[in-house]
Amino acid sequence: MKRQNERANWIYCVLPVSIALGPVGTFVQLYILELGGTVIDIALAVTLFNAVSIPAAIIWGFTTDRFHGRKTIIAVSYLMVAATLLLFLRTMTIYGIDLLYSLFSLLSAAAATPLNLLIMETQPKSRWTSAFARFSMISSIGVTGGILLGVAWSDFLPFHLLVVPLAMLSASSALLAALMIKEPSISFERGLIVMVKRSFYELLLALPMLFLQIPRMIDFRRVYKSLRYGLSRDPLLLYASITGFYLSSGIFNTSLVPALYGASLSKSQVFLVSLVGMIVQTASFNYFGPRIEQKSLKQSAFRGLTIRAAGYALIGVCTYFLTGLPYLAATIVLYSLSAGVAYALYYAASNVMIFNTLGKSHQGSVLGVYSALVGFATMLGSFISGLTSYFLGYYVTFILAGILLAGAAVSTSAITAE
Repeated sequence: MKRQNERANWIYCVLPVSIALGPVGTFVQLYILELGGTVIDIALAVTLFNAVSIPAAIIWGFTTDRFHGRKTIIAVSYLMVAATLLLFLRTMTIYGIDLLYSLFSLLSAAAATPLNLLIMETQPKSRWTSAFARFSMISSIGVTGGILLGVAWSDFLPFHLLVVPLAMLSASSALLAALMIKEPSISFERGLIVMVKRSFYELLLALPMLFLQIPRMIDFRRVYKSLRYGLSRDPLLLYASITGFYLSSGIFNTSLVPALYGASLSKSQVFLVSLVGMIVQTASFNYFGPRIEQKSLKQSAFRGLTIRAAGYALIGVCTYFLTGLPYLAATIVLYSLSAGVAYALYYAASNVMIFNTLGKSHQGSVLGVYSALVGFATMLGSFISGLTSYFLGYYVTFILAGILLAGAAVSTSAITAE
């Protein structure tokens, strides 16, 4: 037992890098705005980030399968993330930021799969649930701490230098990973992840795209036929709901930072909105996660979508009528409900529902199609967001995101299974 406890301590090596990753997305968007960029420039950066995340999930998943050096992949990933962050110091053009942010997307995705497999390989099966929960909690605490660093740094120190402590934290995780992680005596293939609900849930939480195989056109046709002509239309409705959710998320999240900054809020206040939302989200995941299967998954997902739709639409209304501190207060409350409570409620329920639809055959193709839909919907949402915000206004973008979520809620309500 002592040996097992000792080997589990490696999980803490993810804390510094989680702090480093927390504020990067907001930093990149604010940096683009500081250089004179517009919401279209931000949309391009986020769209490229999301576009790269699709092949990144494929590349690093298969790299993990072929190369079983978990420690090496994790440590090198963290080092490369640190180097990429430092390169922002040398970049004074928007296109250079786009390129670095895309590279960051590729490199930061590398550690997700080997980290989750390590938990299964170094812990007895009876402790997987608690180990995954602890891993998730440490990561969430780190991300929250990173956003808090952004709040404290942004208005008092040179903004572009924020990447320096972030790079140092990522490098610290690389060192800790090299010292604390011991290669397991046995290695699991990623396919085992889909056999264990909790590991599947946690991996999708860390990386919403999981490719056990590269999806081909025949896989899309097979999944479509099984969804359309199956005994139940529930899977088709679930996929429609999830597509609407990620499309809406891409639309809303891409324009949130420039909308806040354009409403006379400081950089620290922009980070503050994310900070409060992350705190509420972490608390909500810890509350709903262990309890989600004790209640109706359909009702939980529907409530999450409904709350999120109302929150997005109301933020759109506030964006039209308010600026300054009143806008900040209203956005913090509504964003905490939308990105915190509602997100956790829907995400927890929908991931269990996806797991329940996998079946015992063609799991790789089903997950590949699901992951491709998630990635494409998020990427398309980011692209749409820039255009609607630039030409029609932020309030139109946020209300549009709310309408899409309302449509996803209607699809979810039509599911027959509870």
